[in-house]
Amino acid sequence: MAFLMGWPERLIPRSITTQISSLVAISVMLGFAVVVAIVVLLFDPPSNPTFSVARVADATRLLKAASSSIEADDLLAAVQRTGLKVERIAVSDLVPRDTDSLPFILKLALRQLALQPGVELVEDLRYPGSTRSQIVTRLDDGRALMFDISFDTNLWRFLLTPTAMLLIIVLVSVLLLSVYAVRWVISPLAEVATAAVAFGRSPRDHEVLHRRGPREIMQVTDALNEMRTRIGGLLDDRTRMLAAISHDLRTPLTRLRLRAERVDQDNLRTGMQNDITHVARMLDDTLEYLRDDARSEAMSLIDLPSFLQTICSDFADTGHPVAYLGPARLSCACRPRALSRAVTNIVENAVKHGGIVAVGLRTRPADLIEIEVADDGPGIPSVLLDKVFEPFFKGNDARVQDSTGFGLGLSIARDIVKRHGGAIEMHPGQPTGLRVLLVLPQQQLDMS
Repeated sequence: MAFLMGWPERLIPRSITTQISSLVAISVMLGFAVVVAIVVLLFDPPSNPTFSVARVADATRLLKAASSSIEADDLLAAVQRTGLKVERIAVSDLVPRDTDSLPFILKLALRQLALQPGVELVEDLRYPGSTRSQIVTRLDDGRALMFDISFDTNLWRFLLTPTAMLLIIVLVSVLLLSVYAVRWVISPLAEVATAAVAFGRSPRDHEVLHRRGPREIMQVTDALNEMRTRIGGLLDDRTRMLAAISHDLRTPLTRLRLRAERVDQDNLRTGMQNDITHVARMLDDTLEYLRDDARSEAMSLIDLPSFLQTICSDFADTGHPVAYLGPARLSCACRPRALSRAVTNIVENAVKHGGIVAVGLRTRPADLIEIEVADDGPGIPSVLLDKVFEPFFKGNDARVQDSTGFGLGLSIARDIVKRHGGAIEMHPGQPTGLRVLLVLPQQQLDMS
């Protein structure tokens, strides 16, 4: 019984190819079924009386062959019973008509009748008092046959012809196929693409993707889930390894610092202490770059002007005045500690190389916020503007060749901004200096 209950589920196509092929086949079969039903219900069957050129020609030849008036009357009645609307009239009763204004289908019928043997058409005359399309053929006794031919010009009747209905069914099938593609193929694929983009911004902030859609999409989903799990494990291993190395290095650094304190020569002691401090700083920068605090911090709504003014005040307290230029109030959803680290790193780089430093804040179209850090320092060559964000980058320019840092401050800032869904840009100042722009979405409370 359970085996039989599982049959409907097993009959559902799994792959994209079989699903699309099945839908097309079902649509075509349904289309033919609908067309057949419409033809049977709305159109006359072949046995019903319908107009044809051959029947008009046969009726004309039959009445021409009548041997008497009585026989002609009997034959005319028999023809009328078949459904043809025909009358025998005198040629003298006909009046002229304009053949140029005849309907195209009537002209086509007259042209075909003219080719029929034994049929003599009267094209330029019509029987008065009738509004129907007429075909008049001449008999041998000086009389004529007038066939009333009705051509249905109703638009709906034309649209319900078998050919038109078949085209309509094809269009409906294509529409159904498009809806299927959007809902059952594109939707799961778009979800996978969104998850891949989010994973690129923050490898640790992700949820397991649910398997849905065609078989190929589910295979991609499984592969992405497995890849994210493996990459997350590799990141954990890397962080643990570097943390262990850092811990192992701090112990001898501490011993070196204690031994340096015992050196009697001031110059030698100061140089040793500076080198030890520099190595410790490099270790701290490396761990900060690899740490996941920014990824795990929750989003919160802050007043961005007050946030930036606090950073400016902190630098002013250390003897580096930084001006704030921007609005007094502007709300923004962000990870405060991470964003503070990013802005601080950029401002620290600016005060290190410039005498005048300013932090600006303004809004952009499309609900974007722009934070600008500008200084009047020596600037950076254009060819190095993109490379300065690379970890551990050291250039030959006076500004980027800085022995006091480890080349990670701007890399950390860039990663934090990207995790916020933003971008960081660097432009030369005018006339000198450097402008660093942090572009962030204003509303991000729905981010994980």
